[in-house]
Amino acid sequence: MAPDENQKGDHQTFTEMIVSCRSLSYYEGTSIKTAFPQILASVFAASYHIAVGIALAYSAILIPQLEDPASDIKVTQSQSSWLASVIVVVVPVGSIIAGLIMERFGRLNTIKIAAVPSVCGWILIAMSTDFYTLLLGRLLTGLASALGSSPAIVYITEVARPDMRGSLISACPTLASLGMVLAYCKGWYLNWRLVAWLSNVYVLVPAVLVYLIPDSPVWLVSRGRIDDAKRSLDWLNRLQPQPERKTETLSEMQMQVLLKEREIKLAEKRNSSRGGSPFYKLREFLKPTGYKPLIILFFLFFFQQYSGIYITLFYAVTFFQESGSQFNPYLASILIGVVRLLMSMVNTLLLKRFHRRPCVMISAVSMAICMTVSGYFTYRIKQGDTGYSWMPVICLLLYVCSSMIGFLTIPWTMTAELFPTEIRGLAHSVSYSMANLLMFAAVQSYRDLNTILGGSHGVQWFFAVISILGAIYAFIFLPETQGKKLSDIQKYFLHNTIYFGSKNTPSHTTKKQVPRVPVKTDVEKGQTARLVTNVE
Repeated sequence: MAPDENQKGDHQTFTEMIVSCRSLSYYEGTSIKTAFPQILASVFAASYHIAVGIALAYSAILIPQLEDPASDIKVTQSQSSWLASVIVVVVPVGSIIAGLIMERFGRLNTIKIAAVPSVCGWILIAMSTDFYTLLLGRLLTGLASALGSSPAIVYITEVARPDMRGSLISACPTLASLGMVLAYCKGWYLNWRLVAWLSNVYVLVPAVLVYLIPDSPVWLVSRGRIDDAKRSLDWLNRLQPQPERKTETLSEMQMQVLLKEREIKLAEKRNSSRGGSPFYKLREFLKPTGYKPLIILFFLFFFQQYSGIYITLFYAVTFFQESGSQFNPYLASILIGVVRLLMSMVNTLLLKRFHRRPCVMISAVSMAICMTVSGYFTYRIKQGDTGYSWMPVICLLLYVCSSMIGFLTIPWTMTAELFPTEIRGLAHSVSYSMANLLMFAAVQSYRDLNTILGGSHGVQWFFAVISILGAIYAFIFLPETQGKKLSDIQKYFLHNTIYFGSKNTPSHTTKKQVPRVPVKTDVEKGQTARLVTNVE
């Protein structure tokens, strides 16, 4: 083989190893116990999502107390809509900033930075005397939510071993659900000002915890901090057994791969004028591997947001009050939070065992059924039939269960799976921003939808229709990513847009499909092949 062909083969092999999962912490014989440092690091990084969940659910307890005649701050319905939705309007800007900061200062340092606007926002809310101070506080907590959540997901993607990546990423929405439960529980008994003061605890604790874990070795190598990357790999893999017939540790072998990848990247930049161009990442987005997943995610998030998942979150107490149910609305909101939390844990297992597309479709169809039935009984209650006032509560709880099967969680997970490594950090932030813009529009439109559609029952039927359309969209366009190499997903986008009926779908990860690294000795050949196979 010619020298240039050898170089091309090495490039392809090492690219496969990195692109497959952007995580190098797995090889034959590992177990949950050996991955404990990676699990601990992932949970610590994801812990900031508790504060994110509290910020999201806070409007559900804030608005009813402000609309109470005895409130010391008077707000109109229009102003209450802004208090509910404004937290997400700043997220698009915050997510882009987060993407830039995490590339420059690291994933964990970005989480620490996020604590500053969050604490300022909660203090402003707690001490506010008018609507505009409240609004500013909500804006700051929304900015902090964007700054702290994106880096955690990217960090987990880069440090968790491939077979646990999806499950550990799902810890983020699980902890956010825990934050929602905490907010609902406090809102039932405590004044909204005290809840705001207490929320600072859930911001400061994660900022301290991330000091105890190392930053991503992938990011450290990209910044030329080789010694720090070695220490990070040693920490993440300190419970991993010694590879058989090898003098190097697993961390040392992984470092060699990362360094080789860095050399390839640097060589590409030296040999191509585009490498130093400020528009390099923009050009990557203009490729099919960049814009196709972005468009697919846009419409997936559109159907997700207008199916009512987040509207019922931001207006939980108000939603139950307007349904006409005699059930205590604060208790009902707590039950919703508890169901979200429990189903988040179940979703962790679902992500590991089942394919993404069926989960999304089953979830959306089930949501549509629940909202159709709930809307019917809400209509009966409005007509004076109070014998079934408990049915909307039951249906909404089932609706939340259904959403957690896939339609709520999987789109967020896929923002870290569909894009190539060259733009993954920024692409995740762009997708996150796009989703939050849609969330803002959906939450802001709730009061208008309620008026246009003739009340709560019409809104619920609207959610049902959108859920069905979301299931159809997923069936036609959404690619399957469960058990797939990210390099194969990229290859799929080069040739396809519509998944249904597509022949060139991302292939399952199997040992037969894994390329082998050319080596000099039989022993080295066996060891390197095992490493590549299990990295994939």
